Amino acid sequence: MNFIDATIAAVVIGIGATAFMDAFAWLQGSLFKIPSLNYALVGRWIIGLSKGRFFHNTIMQAPPQRHERTIGWLFHYGIGVFFVLLMQFVVGTDWYFAPNLLAPLLIGLLSLCAPFLVMQPAFGFGIAASKTPSPWTARQRSLIAHLSFGFGIYFAGMLWLHFIKWF
Repeated sequence: MNFIDATIAAVVIGIGATAFMDAFAWLQGSLFKIPSLNYALVGRWIIGLSKGRFFHNTIMQAPPQRHERTIGWLFHYGIGVFFVLLMQFVVGTDWYFAPNLLAPLLIGLLSLCAPFLVMQPAFGFGIAASKTPSPWTARQRSLIAHLSFGFGIYFAGMLWLHFIKWF
């Protein structure tokens, strides 16, 4: 598989996996009233980065920013693509021709580093949500969300495999 094809596959699978994660979050919200992350807060943080602010006492106290929701959602999907590219770098492009579940689940678990070690501390929530009222609930929800991302990589990879067989 050449570089262009591998990059296209990673982008498509990353978007598909992130969409799967979002669909799973929507389902949890609909069935169990479990709130999902407000990606406007992610956008607010990204905009704050451009102004030199990495850490917040709490991101919810920061004033809303223009286009924060759009920026947050784009960043969310970009990170999904990044983790599929990381998986591709580690396991190679042969995975696209014989998807298995192990590598995506490991990447899903690895992707927990982003919220636990970067996003939550930067938002003022502490490492692995340690400063929130219910840290173990937040950790469990993050784990479930990121494992669903791993399953999403696998399912998107299977769809990709069937798609490329047509061409």
